[in-house]
Amino acid sequence: MAVRVSLVVFQLAIAVVASGQQLAPVLATTNPFFDREEVVMLTLSLPLEDVLRDRGANPRPHPATLAYRNAHAAPTELAVQVQVRGNRRKDPAVCEFPPLLIKFPPEARAGNIFGEVAELKLTTHCLSDTYTLREYLVYKLYNVATDLSYRTRLCRITYRDSRGRRRVSEQYGFFLENSAAMARRNQATLVAKGIIVGMENMDPVATATLALFQYMVGNTDWSVPYRHNIRVVSRSQETAPVPVAYDFDYSGLVLAPYAVPPVELGISSVRQRLFRGHRFTPETYAAVQDHYNSRRSAFYNVYLACPYLNQEEKTFATRYLDEFYKTLNDPKDFERRIVRVGDRNSKKYTHIRGFD
Repeated sequence: MAVRVSLVVFQLAIAVVASGQQLAPVLATTNPFFDREEVVMLTLSLPLEDVLRDRGANPRPHPATLAYRNAHAAPTELAVQVQVRGNRRKDPAVCEFPPLLIKFPPEARAGNIFGEVAELKLTTHCLSDTYTLREYLVYKLYNVATDLSYRTRLCRITYRDSRGRRRVSEQYGFFLENSAAMARRNQATLVAKGIIVGMENMDPVATATLALFQYMVGNTDWSVPYRHNIRVVSRSQETAPVPVAYDFDYSGLVLAPYAVPPVELGISSVRQRLFRGHRFTPETYAAVQDHYNSRRSAFYNVYLACPYLNQEEKTFATRYLDEFYKTLNDPKDFERRIVRVGDRNSKKYTHIRGFD
C-alpha cells in the first residue's frame, strides 16, 4: 500500500529504515560496463517465436545465448535467460519487438564485459532503429543535465532464432544501468516505491532540473508522486529526496509513432511542449536557467558529435533544442510557458489516468 508523506515524515522514515535496513534492496554496484562509449557488438540467440508470443501479464524466462568479442577479439558466449518486460512496449500492437530483460546466472557473472550483475534491462528496436537511437540520445542528454541519471550503453545486436525458423536480423539496442547502481554511484539510496513524496517535498533545484529537462525533450509521460517513469533516491536523512527519470519514448525528441499525449493535457502531439513541474522560487528558476545555459554546447554536441546519426536526424533534434533555448532565454515566454504553468500545476495538478 502506498503512503503519502511530508518531508518531515519522510526524513523520519529514512532514519528508522537506515537504523536497520536499506530502503530498497541494493542488487548492483557501480558498473564499469557503462563507463565506455563504443558500441558493443553482440549476438543474441533465442527462441524468437516463443519470446515474441510471451507478452502476457507474467512472461517467463527463456534460455538464450549472448555472444560477444572481448578487447582481445576472443569470442565469448554466455548462457543467459531473456524475458519480455515493459508496459506499453510489451503490447504487440505497439512494438513488433518488445524490450527484454537479460538475466545472468551466477556462473555467467564473473569476468564478462557486463559486470557482475544478475540482470540488465535491454531496450530493443521496437519498430525501428531510428527511435532506439533517439531515445538512447535523450538518456545521453540527461547525463549532461545531471549525474543523477541512468547511464546507457549502445549495442548492435544480431538476433538469431535458436530454432532456425526466422531470418537473422541486426538492430540497435541499449542497456540501461540498474537502479541500485545508479543510486550507489551517486552516494544515494533508493526510496521504496510505497513511500509517496510529492514534488513540493523533493529537493527543489534537483526537481526543477528534472522538470525543465522533461520540458526540453518534450516529455509529459511522468509523475513524481505516482512514480510513473520516476525513481526517487535519498542521499541522507537530513536532505530532501531527488527524483530520477527514465523511459523517454513518449518524448518529442523521440516522436515514436505510437506516442500520443493523454487527452487530459490538452495537447495534440508529443512534439508540443508542456511544463509538468510545479511552483519554484525565482532563485531556483534562475539557478536552473543558468545550469541549462552553461551546458548548452554539451547538449547540442550529443547530437552533432554522434557518428550514428545522419544530417537529417541531427537537424531534427537541434532545431527542437533551438525552440527550448528560445523559451529559456526569453523572459516573457519563460514566464508564460514555465512559471505560470508551474503555479497553476501547484494549485490544481492534472492527474493522468493510468499514472497512479
